[in-house]
Amino acid sequence: MTAETVLYIIVAAVVAFAVAVFMYGYKAKESVRLRWIFGILRFFSLFALLLLIINPKFRSETYTVQKPKLPVLIDNSSSIAELEQDGNVTEFVEMLKNNSELNDKFDITYFSFGKGLTNNDSLSFSEKNTNIDKALSSIKSVFKNEIAPTVLLTDGNQTLGNDYEFGVSDFGNSIYPLILGDSTKYTDLKIEQLNTNRYAFLKNQFPVEAILVYSGTAPVSAQFLISQGGSTVYRESVSFTELDNTRTLSFTLPANSVGLQRYQAQIVPLQEEKNKSNNTKQFAVEVIDQATNVLVVSKIIHPDLGALRKSISSNEQRTVRFAKPSEAVSLLNDHQLVVLYQPDGTFASLYEEIEKLKKNTFTITGTQTNWDYLNTVQQNFEKEASFQSEFATGVLNRNYGTFAVEDIGFDGFPPLKTAFGTLEVLIPHETILEQAIDGFSSDSPMLATMELNGVRNAIWDGEDLWRWRAQTYLETGDFSAFDEFTGKLVQYLASTKRRSRLEVVGETFYYNNEPIKITAQYFDSNYVFDPRASVTISVVNTETNEQRTFPMLLRSNFYEVDLNSLPAGNYQYTVSVRDEVVTRSGSFTILEFNVEQQFLNADVTKLKRLATNTNGTAFFVSERENLINALLEDQRFVAVQKSEQKVVPLIDWKYLLGLIALLLSLEWFTRKYNGLI
Repeated sequence: MTAETVLYIIVAAVVAFAVAVFMYGYKAKESVRLRWIFGILRFFSLFALLLLIINPKFRSETYTVQKPKLPVLIDNSSSIAELEQDGNVTEFVEMLKNNSELNDKFDITYFSFGKGLTNNDSLSFSEKNTNIDKALSSIKSVFKNEIAPTVLLTDGNQTLGNDYEFGVSDFGNSIYPLILGDSTKYTDLKIEQLNTNRYAFLKNQFPVEAILVYSGTAPVSAQFLISQGGSTVYRESVSFTELDNTRTLSFTLPANSVGLQRYQAQIVPLQEEKNKSNNTKQFAVEVIDQATNVLVVSKIIHPDLGALRKSISSNEQRTVRFAKPSEAVSLLNDHQLVVLYQPDGTFASLYEEIEKLKKNTFTITGTQTNWDYLNTVQQNFEKEASFQSEFATGVLNRNYGTFAVEDIGFDGFPPLKTAFGTLEVLIPHETILEQAIDGFSSDSPMLATMELNGVRNAIWDGEDLWRWRAQTYLETGDFSAFDEFTGKLVQYLASTKRRSRLEVVGETFYYNNEPIKITAQYFDSNYVFDPRASVTISVVNTETNEQRTFPMLLRSNFYEVDLNSLPAGNYQYTVSVRDEVVTRSGSFTILEFNVEQQFLNADVTKLKRLATNTNGTAFFVSERENLINALLEDQRFVAVQKSEQKVVPLIDWKYLLGLIALLLSLEWFTRKYNGLI
């Protein structure tokens, strides 16, 4: 307390004493005993009330001892079982839990990781992918600014994510890897990587690239084969030496039949090979009869055009062609969708032909659009634009129901440039993105789709779309999110299929180490998306006839199911809505590929560098006792005494209020008892 507060308290005591003396010591009629009792009660009650008015503040300080944290990260991927290290992991975890000295020194928490990081409830060693970098990044966030050496139980083999060795430059704590596996190098041939298109067109050739790797000392030769069914469609002899240990084969295969075509790539294993599972890989190509052809018409050169080309053609089912307005008229019959980029008066003959042929269009407008012309040449939308421009951001309409749209981070994208004015869509439509200026809604659509008399159109009012695609890359490391969004929009606009109350979207084949997702949208009788429906998918394995049913979970404006629990095989599915007769059926194939089976030994070199770069030490499984001793003896990891100071005002002390009430009650009761009231 300050000296001023102490002075106030002294004055309060003097005032309370004076009032008590005046009331019960000067001309009082009560007996001496009662005057003393009433005087003391009145003094303390008045003094307590004055203290509340002064409200002094008291400081309290508490001390706590905080032990250093010890997060233990356990690799739960199937490669641990493949290397026969699962027993060693379980044994070491039990050793940590039963070591009383270690538990006294550290606050130990256990995590397991595969594709992501989770609290360790049980270990199955069945994760299909390993992302060590993500696990370490998560631990860095959880234990930020804390003493938290990290024990990492892994073989060091990563199948997803950034290189973990370079991701720990600012980790802040030491990492102690326990290396699962040995550094012995076995003779091995493997298919390191197989690259091919997901789609091919009938009667065409599709490219295949195979990267083959040899681990060994003696020169060897082997046969590389591609087979389909019982026949071999490609064969090549390859040779390796200890120094020349990599071969890249590039070739093409014919697409002679429509539908899903399954292939098997194999490099014939050597007799002395220990791991033969990495000698074979399955892959598939969907052969389609016709591509979706998109015509982009523009008379100007703009970065948006390049972004559109890459986004649309990222799906091999689509081809993109550019043309000037004068050239485009004769090309309309060969394309399912026409993209009109910043149209003006030079598009006049093109619009006339589009109207005759009833072509679907996608109009993109900006600062070089002639709105006076555009308002007269079509009747779908209009904008009373001025010669001024403004910047607008897009806000996702989560109730959009024409097709499934996910939020790819629209609110964080750079603003698009557009002509000043309000856009009005004049026919029935749905808005995907609403326009916002400086964070405030302008009640104007930025991106909207419309359908009238079987013709589908869209308007995107904003240029510099390339900035959105670039921002997606900066945030996620690739362009896939923006490309998928654009692809869905183009797929809807290029299709002439009538809209159904139940729309289902899925791939014809998946690899079992990637997400196996199927999405659906259900609309009521007015074609409004119904978020209250109960949607399920029934999946039947056509080889075993085993049937399983999964609920489809609501994701904003669509339903989704992840079928990662299904084993490899051929499946037929039926999506249905409870209490409704509408259903949709389809089929898909899950191809076997376990990337975790490709490893023969631990990545000892990288794990040792990881430890060195974080001032830690790497240990082999046989040295696990040394790891525990190193943690116990390291003087960097000691308990820290922390003090916490609290400032508490007296008015928050509830006992004082109770004391005042008690004193006044005693005075009243004493008066009543002695007949003074």
